[in-house]
Amino acid sequence: MSHVQNPPAATRHLHGQTVLVTGATGAIGNAIARALAASGARVLLHYARRAEEAKALAAEIGGGAVCFQADLADPTRPTALWEAAEAVAGRITGLVNNAGILSRVSVGDPFDAWQAVWTRDIQVNLLAAADLSRGAIRHFRTHGGGRIVNIASRAAQGGYRGDAMPYGATKAALVNLTQSIAGSFGAEGITAVALAPGWVRTEMAEAYVAEHGEAAALSGIPIGRMAEPDEIAELVAFVLRPSQVSLSGAVLDVNGASKMR
Repeated sequence: MSHVQNPPAATRHLHGQTVLVTGATGAIGNAIARALAASGARVLLHYARRAEEAKALAAEIGGGAVCFQADLADPTRPTALWEAAEAVAGRITGLVNNAGILSRVSVGDPFDAWQAVWTRDIQVNLLAAADLSRGAIRHFRTHGGGRIVNIASRAAQGGYRGDAMPYGATKAALVNLTQSIAGSFGAEGITAVALAPGWVRTEMAEAYVAEHGEAAALSGIPIGRMAEPDEIAELVAFVLRPSQVSLSGAVLDVNGASKMR
């Protein structure tokens, strides 16, 4: 039996919408999928390796949810993922580029390792999102428009740690991609918004806390806590509402006032 509680029809703002969410088995992706389903959307769930978790999530949220496997580190897979989702769903109204990785590498590491990390982070965090956005834009422009939400990061602003520069650079590029889409295709009914979270309570965050301590993670966050995945998910569902057209091109900071523009 599904544990997703369906709200009254008047609050199901995404009823009739079909949204592809990448990285749906991670903490944030899982929460996004649940929030979209609770708002009435049909959710297309992408996963890389956690097949059983993806299938369980699809069964739980219901509403015609379908799973799609793709390793986004393979340059051929993002476009194949979009085409597979399109073939199953027919009409797709939204894309959430949530999948991402943070890999450590420093200037003191061997050149081959340095190149490998940059190549992989660029592929997963940026090129996969770009290829999926390409597929979405081509689909949207012939089907009356659509919406793209890119999950960027606070790391996109003002540089990032020396041992994770590829992450910051790719997230900054993802913000630029979002705004390029918003500015170039808005007249065709296509909108794009980026979310830029700070620390979110995920496996990545817990690993950092385990190594450096909670105080290190919370240092510089005035509200004194990390965001919860549900906070990000709630905002994604709001951004995808048909009424929120004028948000296009926005970068929404969700970082507890730790980085303000």
